[in-house]
Amino acid sequence: MSDAKHIDAPLRLFNSLTRAVDPFAPIDPGHARVYSCGPTVYNYAHIGNLRAYVFVDTLRRTLLWKGLDVTQIINITDVGHLTSDADAGDDKMEAAARASAKSIWDIAAHYTDAFKANIAALNIMAPTEWTVATDYVPQMIAFAEKIAATHCYQLDSGLYFDSFTVPDYGALAGGRDDAAHARIDPVAGKRNPSDFAIWRKSPPGEQRQMEWDSPWGKGAPGWHLECSVMSLDRLGHPFDIHTGGIDHREIHHPNEIAQNQAYHQAYCGCTDAVSGFTGARWWMHNNFLVDRQGKMSKSKGGFTTLFSLIDAGVHPIAYRLLCLGAHYRSELEFSAHGLAGALTRLKRLIMGVEGLKARAEGVTWQSPRLDYLRANLHPKLIPLLEQFDAALSDDLMTPRAMPLLEEAIALKKVPVDEKLCLIAAFDQALGFDLLTLTRADLRITPKDAQIAPDEIEAELDRRTSARADKDFAASDAIRDALIARGVEVMDGDPLRWDWRLALG
Repeated sequence: MSDAKHIDAPLRLFNSLTRAVDPFAPIDPGHARVYSCGPTVYNYAHIGNLRAYVFVDTLRRTLLWKGLDVTQIINITDVGHLTSDADAGDDKMEAAARASAKSIWDIAAHYTDAFKANIAALNIMAPTEWTVATDYVPQMIAFAEKIAATHCYQLDSGLYFDSFTVPDYGALAGGRDDAAHARIDPVAGKRNPSDFAIWRKSPPGEQRQMEWDSPWGKGAPGWHLECSVMSLDRLGHPFDIHTGGIDHREIHHPNEIAQNQAYHQAYCGCTDAVSGFTGARWWMHNNFLVDRQGKMSKSKGGFTTLFSLIDAGVHPIAYRLLCLGAHYRSELEFSAHGLAGALTRLKRLIMGVEGLKARAEGVTWQSPRLDYLRANLHPKLIPLLEQFDAALSDDLMTPRAMPLLEEAIALKKVPVDEKLCLIAAFDQALGFDLLTLTRADLRITPKDAQIAPDEIEAELDRRTSARADKDFAASDAIRDALIARGVEVMDGDPLRWDWRLALG
């Protein structure tokens, strides 16, 4: 055994505010508070959307790895998000309800359940609390009343925030970009291109499915308002970390910061402290998932969902592994080839762990905290622990951490229970569920499969007989016929077959 007291690399995280990787320590010692922008539940999440939640789950697991308690909030946007991410177009929820001729509440419930199913399938830890925008409309109105006199102005279309009333507007995005905001469809009467809606009045003669009375007329809150209100209510201001996709860094999050500054000023009656106040101390953003045609987007139509990957016979944890194979701040290209490689890598990990578990039959293992591992691991495992901790602590560098998991599985002349203990700890941080999944779990029948599993087994039995009779021509013909129907014959594998990926 080894007392590896030096295994505790300082946690350093990239902060979009400073554009630098800085040492992280929570405001409250031992407890990190995290807010994550959640989905607008008007459609299924595409796999690019879901990359954001794999990222924040990795962040949360890393905070836990470092011994911190974590309170995490994810919001559900069921009102207020327009078809443009600024102030143009219709409310996405109202538009979806009209298009489907369904109640907006039914739309919200259906796609919320679908999103939570995606989260569970990817082994993403459920947040400490889900918050729902429509549950917070009274608090949003109260928040807007607090800042309206000093920071807002009223138009026929609603209440708007004057972005010039707070210092350093747009600093998160790298500075104010009025040219970019000017390209947004204009709203009549706005003072500045970067001003944004706090409350949108229902147009005359139009009744929305979701609308509330307010001092500025019947209508609905602006999209940016909800995150300021819910993070303040559930985490307090300031809190530690706010996460989201990199697209939020340009408009949504700068607007949220402006609201936080205005509320802070109204609350404390101060002006000099407002410039450095953003609501969260750290703002973290994951980069885009791209396909060969560019950034993945619902506006293109035909987007890829996690459900469609499962329908194609792909286990969802393979997509999680694909995400962690790239750093969260790097663009990640999605392709069938890349996903097939991730699935193969996952199979090898699971087969390696299954072999260790078979050797450790009757032995229990655990996923211990870092302090236990420091004192109890075999000396040959200590360098892997050091390197893994250093990788996670270096701004969640999962591409460096994952090979260490594979190395731990392959390492020889180490007690199997200690290997499994370390593997369990690594897996707890990476979230692949390796100690529970089996190779058989990965064999998902594609929805449009042209052959049933029972028929595959019968054909494989026939091929085994042909090989035993040394009729290799018949054996090859059976194999080729199965491959043509999407079945990969895997000689030497106890499971004998697997599905081929056919994602285009």
